[in-house]
Amino acid sequence: MLPALWHDFLYTPLLNLLILLYNGLAFGHLGLAIIYLTFIIRIALLPFTVVSERSKILYEKLGEKIAKIEHDFKNDPVQKNEIIRQVMREHRVSPWAKVLVLAGQALILVLLYQVFVGGINGKLADLYSWVRTPDFINTNFLGYDLGVRSLLWSGIVGIILFLEIYFDQRSQGSPLTKSDVFYQIFFPLVVFLILWTLPMAKSIFILTSLVFSFLIIIVRQRIKIKIRIADNKIEIEKVKSG
Repeated sequence: MLPALWHDFLYTPLLNLLILLYNGLAFGHLGLAIIYLTFIIRIALLPFTVVSERSKILYEKLGEKIAKIEHDFKNDPVQKNEIIRQVMREHRVSPWAKVLVLAGQALILVLLYQVFVGGINGKLADLYSWVRTPDFINTNFLGYDLGVRSLLWSGIVGIILFLEIYFDQRSQGSPLTKSDVFYQIFFPLVVFLILWTLPMAKSIFILTSLVFSFLIIIVRQRIKIKIRIADNKIEIEKVKSG
């Protein structure tokens, strides 16, 4: 039952969408088709991304209040966590939206692995009748085979991920903890090692997703600046009226 649902409602639609893009917008370039597919997936997940970024901005604004709660209830972790959850509920801060975005991307990674394992040309029998079957899938992208692992492209992903985490952490304006530094170095390294064992197509997917995330970070920073300016104006008005 579950294998049939996976094949019919997840794997097959993704494969057909990828080949549709390959036949059309990508002009027979599988690497471009993967890039387009990634942007389509990220746009589909955009509502959850917006909720996640909104929650992140609100959480940063609540930083002082949460820090005070952690200090006041440091000896009572149960009460501390309950009060923090209550504060987050009051301000409608949802941690689950980001989980859904990451889960969605992880699902696509698994499906892409299934598409490429054993060679994509052997999977064309699963195409719908209305999808044109290419005579042969060109897996070459910028001189590299998308179906085999690549030290270069997995390394590029690791470096870009490190830079994204670096700038994201410093944009929060708070001092970095040891765990922050550990995460900044260890997580990109683990991602690099994992991608190095997988077909290069996964690196292209994650790299494109990181570019999309960079755009989201830029938008979030602009929103934070506007919020900060608005808050300063409110404080100035309060001082004047007082």
